[in-house]
Amino acid sequence: MTPPDQVHPRPHIDPERLTREMNWNLLRTFVVLAESGSITEAAERLRLKQPSVSVALKKLEDQLGQHLIDRSPGHFTLTKAGQMLYREAVNINGSILRLATLMRTVTPEISGHVQIAVASHVLCPLFDSVIGDFYAAHPKASLAIDVITSGDAITAVAAKRVSFALALVREQDPNLRYLPVYRETFGLFCGPRHPLFGRSDLTLEDLKGHAAVVFDNDRLQDALQDVTLLRARAALAPEVTGVSENLEEVRRMIMAGLGIGPLPKHVVARDIEDGLLWQVPPFEDLPEVDVYLIWNPTTVRNRAEETLLTTLIERLETVPFAERSYA
Repeated sequence: MTPPDQVHPRPHIDPERLTREMNWNLLRTFVVLAESGSITEAAERLRLKQPSVSVALKKLEDQLGQHLIDRSPGHFTLTKAGQMLYREAVNINGSILRLATLMRTVTPEISGHVQIAVASHVLCPLFDSVIGDFYAAHPKASLAIDVITSGDAITAVAAKRVSFALALVREQDPNLRYLPVYRETFGLFCGPRHPLFGRSDLTLEDLKGHAAVVFDNDRLQDALQDVTLLRARAALAPEVTGVSENLEEVRRMIMAGLGIGPLPKHVVARDIEDGLLWQVPPFEDLPEVDVYLIWNPTTVRNRAEETLLTTLIERLETVPFAERSYA
């Protein structure tokens, strides 16, 4: 009996000729056939007659000079060559589907949807300006911004679920790209109901043992580790009375008097002026945290995504970092 891998001769395959003569429909048929597990089911999914599917398989095997599927009554298995072809064909099929999506955005005007992930405390006039200029120039584009934790934002970038992200970074993934956007300084604050509110004579000793409100990622192993050390420096009570991953909710709990908590100074400057928050010691050597623009270089982007990301990068490279940071 002739071994399965010798049913078809193995002629030298000219890559250039293969790219010219390859019928993409044969590859699509093979993908469906490999996933169906039978000629009958594949024919039903493709809405073809069974002989047509068999003929397509034979043509593909002849073109590649490889036996792709071992078939017998009750037996249907991809050969090693078939398994390899299936992996490549799935990627090719996915690229063609993505190409169709991209082509729909190729119009005289830039259109398309941009999905951005942003940490809750990101407040950056330069970023706001870039978005405003982008939409003014390309009104047919659409934009969605997900406010999530920094960790989730980075995960979304790695998984190609978002166009890019603005978030805090603990450790950089070598597969992603990072560009610092600005630096923010954190201080400790209390609200009007807190006994330390309004006192200008406070020292670190006065904070000792008071209840704390924290960010959910305010831990030594996370991006806000320096903020964690700031709480320890103030000797706040180890029991946490309020916690949230969202800056607005941390701010709400501090204002409500649940405890003393950290907030970016530039974000709450107006609240301090309005008498809604009061900064407590320490006032020097405060933690500084960098916010990064993060993107995945392997993500295939539509024109709107590519234009906005490129514009933002160019603006960041033009404006000095010191002018984008908050003391």
